[in-house]
Amino acid sequence: MADFIQQHRLDAMRILGQCIGAGRQPCIDVFNPFTGERIGSVPKATLDEVRQAYDWAQAYRPRLSRYERAGILNRCAALARERVDDIARLITAESGLSINDAVYEAGRVSDVLLFGAQEVLKDDGQIFSCDLTHHGKQRRVYTQRSPLLGVITAITPFNHPMNQVAHKVIPSVATNNRMVLKPSEKVPFSAIYLTQLLYEAGLPEPMLQVITGDPREIADEMLTHPHVDLITFTGGVAIGKYIAAKAGYRRIVLELGGNDPLIVMDDADLQEASNLAVQGSYKNSGQRCTAVKRMLVHEKVAAEFTEQVVSKTRAWTYGDPMDRRNQMGTVIDEAAARQFEARVNEAIAQGARLLVGNQRQGALYAPTVIDRVRPEMTVVREETFGPVSPILTFANIDEAIALANSTAYGLSSGVCTNRMDDIVRFINELHMGTVNIREVPGYRLELTPFGGIKDSGLGYKEGVQEAIKSFTNLKTYSLPWSA
Repeated sequence: MADFIQQHRLDAMRILGQCIGAGRQPCIDVFNPFTGERIGSVPKATLDEVRQAYDWAQAYRPRLSRYERAGILNRCAALARERVDDIARLITAESGLSINDAVYEAGRVSDVLLFGAQEVLKDDGQIFSCDLTHHGKQRRVYTQRSPLLGVITAITPFNHPMNQVAHKVIPSVATNNRMVLKPSEKVPFSAIYLTQLLYEAGLPEPMLQVITGDPREIADEMLTHPHVDLITFTGGVAIGKYIAAKAGYRRIVLELGGNDPLIVMDDADLQEASNLAVQGSYKNSGQRCTAVKRMLVHEKVAAEFTEQVVSKTRAWTYGDPMDRRNQMGTVIDEAAARQFEARVNEAIAQGARLLVGNQRQGALYAPTVIDRVRPEMTVVREETFGPVSPILTFANIDEAIALANSTAYGLSSGVCTNRMDDIVRFINELHMGTVNIREVPGYRLELTPFGGIKDSGLGYKEGVQEAIKSFTNLKTYSLPWSA
């Protein structure tokens, strides 16, 4: 993989911006979570270099037409499709995700690019006639969306190394904005590679710069620099709340954690429900804010559902992420795997029952099922960001709704039932940003609105359309108009 990085000229110094001099700062090493191999290094940016990046971005005024922006995004989508194997290998090498999950992520990136190109070509204005009331005038009011006056700061996590980046970068390009991006220092190369694809497709470099560095040293500057107009962040709750406190009078978009339930009612198709349960728990090594974090099962069907989940979990292959026979690779690092192991052990000590899994080797953690779980146990009270399937039971729909709403999070949910009256109640009464019926909590298109409430975010949505709204200023103007 080090040869791959060299071959494809993942020149992190160039990505940091032309204002930054190469070859003089310390580096951050990046390691393969499965093999422990050092796959490369990226520069450790200084505060002065971060400030220069913002100054360079602020000084540039994008003038790309809609046609030109759509062309850049469409060309980049074509490049992403042509190089899907390279992208997938890179994602797997730095994140430990299975190559199958990485191929899927590469396809999602291509979708985000195509949706972005389509949205660019849509007219974003509205028209209001003013002679609608007895005191109205012969005028019309129009709206249009304009790029932000300042620079966007984007900070992305490790769990979808390229797609999380795409959901920040592509709406920025689509709206003629300038962005300074800091990817997770654990998975920087996927962000760098996507940026190079955009440059190759014709994007002017000042419109997107990638900063790599120690967040303890540079994050505050990226939040408070006077040129920053908006901060968009995906990651943990504690950091999100820190950003909200630090940002001051700036627009912020926070997509934080989730503790997403899959609710299985007594009329559910248990074959379907158990399939959704294991896929929702173990895809992407369980490292998704919308992964199934809790399985809430009606007590009448809990035994049969649990048996099916255990059987399918035993069949879920895991190991070397580059081996296409494996459905799951590692989690991001050994420290994360140790945390899952500790939480499961704590739950067992408190009365939960281990049914399968809870085996760890380095960053490799086995798909794990536990039942007899109680709501106060850490494994379900907090977000457990890995391949752990805790099963809780309930007696009726009132208990199911109360149990689902009982944590600090409110991102997504899945519900397995065929009763329309129950479906309506779940949609109306679950305190979640998304309710998916007979589907995993995380199902969505890259275009559709996505986001949560409570500790899962501020209620602002991501997804290409919604991000375009938050990345622009809405201007209203009016003109005389005779009917």
